[in-house]
Amino acid sequence: MSRLRHFSSTRFFAIVIKEFIQMGRDRVTFGMMVGIPLVQLTLFGFAINSDPKHLPAAVRMADKGPIARSLLSAIRNSGYVDFVAEVRSETEARAALEHGDVQFVITFPPSFSRDLLRGDKPALLIEADATDPGATSNAISTIRALIGTALRNDIKGPLAYLAGSEPIIDLRVHALYNPEAITQYNIVPGLMGVVLTMTMVMITALAITRERERGTMENLLSMPTRPFEVLAGKIIPYILVGYVQVVLILVAAHFLFHVPMLGSLALLFLVALVFITANLAVGIMFSTLATNQLQAVQMSFFFFLPSLLLSGFMFPFRGMPVWAQHIGEVLPLTHFLRIIRGVLLKGSTLADISLQLWQIGLFGAVVMVIGVKRYRQTLD
Repeated sequence: MSRLRHFSSTRFFAIVIKEFIQMGRDRVTFGMMVGIPLVQLTLFGFAINSDPKHLPAAVRMADKGPIARSLLSAIRNSGYVDFVAEVRSETEARAALEHGDVQFVITFPPSFSRDLLRGDKPALLIEADATDPGATSNAISTIRALIGTALRNDIKGPLAYLAGSEPIIDLRVHALYNPEAITQYNIVPGLMGVVLTMTMVMITALAITRERERGTMENLLSMPTRPFEVLAGKIIPYILVGYVQVVLILVAAHFLFHVPMLGSLALLFLVALVFITANLAVGIMFSTLATNQLQAVQMSFFFFLPSLLLSGFMFPFRGMPVWAQHIGEVLPLTHFLRIIRGVLLKGSTLADISLQLWQIGLFGAVVMVIGVKRYRQTLD
């Protein structure tokens, strides 16, 4: 007994070697230990950008004179705006903003150049999709500062009388869908998608692995059921749990944060069903890949972290590099955030969100097929 009280380097190194051997056997856990820091470094170092540039914009050029074109070039050269379309009416401009095709619509009125030459301070209209204030604020501030210097080379000589201390252009900014730039209008609806992703994936990721660790997997395999029946049966109860979370968040959004709800709640519940099912399918797929509950939780976190950072919830989606946007387009949370913000803040209809809804459904179907295939392999 006296010798056991003293520190033994032999016993100590034996434990260390044993842990290294155990770590080598649990390759999934070791991979997560290495992979998660690498993912965080990559995302925070390269993909995250709080000052988005090259935002898509449309222009409505009712005046195509040289002064208007010069100002348009100066706005383009600022790097904050890329003009991807030209609209011809207010209806086209509003449709492009509602569908999320562009972040801004800049309108030059028909008498822009004439009013400027007369010294009448013409109006330049900027309509912005302000559902995410962080994505538009820097660009608007830059354009506002640019207005005073963009036309210096155009108002020389006979036009020098236009140069003065006051701006020669009346910049009018219409921040649509969130005119007061209230952060809660953007964050609170997005929290619904974040909460559902975190809880639904993690809960169902433990479904199959829990059966194995408790020793009840043999009873489940002995039942005359098909893989899809087992996996679907495990998903259905958690759909109800997901709807409880949806209702709680909607109630809090309405009564506590006063988030406007312009669209159909029935449509929102339909979208929530597809989104919840897709996340539950992800969890089921992880449960068929993991050998224990710890691995299932690690896989869930490995999926949740990119979803949180690349979906546009925490940082502007269009501010990320192209490769990060491609990854984000695969994740269902990205499309759900666009849908829920569109339904609540813009009053989007089923036709407006059909493409995003289809992408969520396709993702859920693919991962469900993978889960079923993996479950079949465990039956052998």
